[in-house]
Amino acid sequence: MHISDMFTLSGKVALITGGAGLFGRQIVEACAEAGASTWIASRHIDALEPVAEQHRALGHDVRAARVDQSDESSIAALRERIAGESGRLDVLVNNAVARPMKGYNDDAAHFDESMQVNATGLFMITRAMGDFMAETGGGSIVNIGSIMGMIGPEPDNYTGTDMSGWYPDYFFHKGGMINFTRFIASYYGEKGIRCNCVSPGGLFQETMPRTFVENYSRRTVLGRLADESDLKGVIVFLAGDGSRYITGVNIPVDGGYTAK
Repeated sequence: MHISDMFTLSGKVALITGGAGLFGRQIVEACAEAGASTWIASRHIDALEPVAEQHRALGHDVRAARVDQSDESSIAALRERIAGESGRLDVLVNNAVARPMKGYNDDAAHFDESMQVNATGLFMITRAMGDFMAETGGGSIVNIGSIMGMIGPEPDNYTGTDMSGWYPDYFFHKGGMINFTRFIASYYGEKGIRCNCVSPGGLFQETMPRTFVENYSRRTVLGRLADESDLKGVIVFLAGDGSRYITGVNIPVDGGYTAK
């Protein structure tokens, strides 16, 4: 295989759950710019449609669809729609995430709500789409985790701000996602499907307090938070044939935050 063929998604069909958020937009850009026929899906179809329209204006094949990741029948309906319109699925990027908990002492019902989407829902959509991919020739599953699934909170990041990092559900399900990745890699390996996890660090936002940005940036090796394109390369690498002998791994994309 020529090296240029390893870093293109031309001819592949990709599904990205979530697609209008901070990480989702650049994941959609990565897949669409690399040539994939790209589906973006979440509960909030009104937020996805403008993203799809922007890409179609650039000549990209991007379609928006609704899916409720907590509802297995909704996932099945999305699978049938992709099967009917695209005929196959080569790439699944599990990017959707619910953040109902607002702090450690929040109502436990919010923890349950989080797990329904981020744990049970992750399993349901991976199983449904993984089985579909197995039927249509295999492919690649990329889970979008977080360095918060690898390490504990760093209170010093929030010194001098009114921000907090005490979100027990997020740490719980992002940590579980990393080992779930290994399980899925093992289960689907013989069916020609790879599964890997990407664990991003903090993504810069203009609304972040300057003190937090300075605190966090000092904690990294590269001295900054991620920007709006820092995830694109690793997504194309893991989705495409450049990583065809890599499966079951977790890759931190964090500017060296977890290297210290």
